Amino acid sequence: MKLLCRALLLAGLLLQGCASTTPGSSAVSGNDDQSKAKVFSAEGQAAIVDSDVFQARRQAIQTAINNVAAQAGHGNVDVLTSNTKVVDEWREGRAYHVQVLAKLSENQACQAPYRKRIVATAFPIVTSGQISGNESQDIYGGIPREINNLLLESGDFIARNKTDISLYSRPDLAPEIMRADDYFGSSIINVARQAEAQFVLSGVIRDFEVESGEYIRGAGVFAQIKSAFREVVARRGITLDVYVHDGFSGALLFQHRYSDSILGDVWIPSGYSVGSERFKSTPAGNKITAIIEMASEDIRRLFSCYPFAARVVKVDNDRIVIAAGSQDKIQRGDNLVVYAADSATHGLGVSGTNKESIGMVKIDSVNAAFAVGRLAPPLTIRKVRVGDWVKSW
Repeated sequence: MKLLCRALLLAGLLLQGCASTTPGSSAVSGNDDQSKAKVFSAEGQAAIVDSDVFQARRQAIQTAINNVAAQAGHGNVDVLTSNTKVVDEWREGRAYHVQVLAKLSENQACQAPYRKRIVATAFPIVTSGQISGNESQDIYGGIPREINNLLLESGDFIARNKTDISLYSRPDLAPEIMRADDYFGSSIINVARQAEAQFVLSGVIRDFEVESGEYIRGAGVFAQIKSAFREVVARRGITLDVYVHDGFSGALLFQHRYSDSILGDVWIPSGYSVGSERFKSTPAGNKITAIIEMASEDIRRLFSCYPFAARVVKVDNDRIVIAAGSQDKIQRGDNLVVYAADSATHGLGVSGTNKESIGMVKIDSVNAAFAVGRLAPPLTIRKVRVGDWVKSW
């Protein structure tokens, strides 16, 4: 009788779950958001003081963004800054003028004009032995790879995978990186430079332990049934720590812990690739997939709002080549601000917030992966070099 009641209760829960998801309901896609986006245009101007054109340009852009905010009734200037693109700029006497366009979706999400490059590295496990040799070994590289794939599908990112390497020789201390060579060159910046990426995705598998079987005690038929039943239904905890670093400064920009528990057949058979249908069909794979989707959405929501940045890879007098092209949504006529990568920091990287711009480049030719532009006068004493970088602001 008790078994019958439990079966009826389970059936009721299943029906309730089915009723809550109607065939016609679906999440709003990124394309739908873009189709419903509203476009605002505004001008801004600022006085040129002491021949500082770059400072006047920044002030003019900020004024234009404030004017867009007034038009749109939007109080989040950070989102507007990311959604804004300068489409025209000029000087009149001692004043600098800009014309900007800004896109805002109905849910006020970012509609950034450029795509950002992100490179994924492996997720090592903190406690060795929690993933047995008989289980899928794709977990370490597959989790970051699938986070990156979802970021790529969003249209806001260009994803690169270097999941054959790990940033953490001591995963238990992550996100601290314990490497002697980081005193003379950040491994984060090195990975970002090799992949020509703006961001570096990393993480650790903090926990993936199967619940202890010590509770199975005693003798007789009942103990044997419990022991056999545990081979089919068990409990396994899962905790992932996900990090995103800035590829230019090495700074940690994002840190989040995702935890859940798996009940049922907790093992992931050997040969099952993360992201595959048979992986998702397992109880463990289903929970890991849900965490991957949450992490990807959190990263997309935060970093699609960041200003675009790319490295300078070649300099020929006043002509410079940057590692970004049409796939990054760079277009002819775009103006980008150049920042110096100071060699005095021994390759440890610098933050754009505490560096003065050293020039501005106007893009005049673009291919898929690279763009070429000419430095606009007036130039500073510091010449642009390979390894410097450009930003949208």
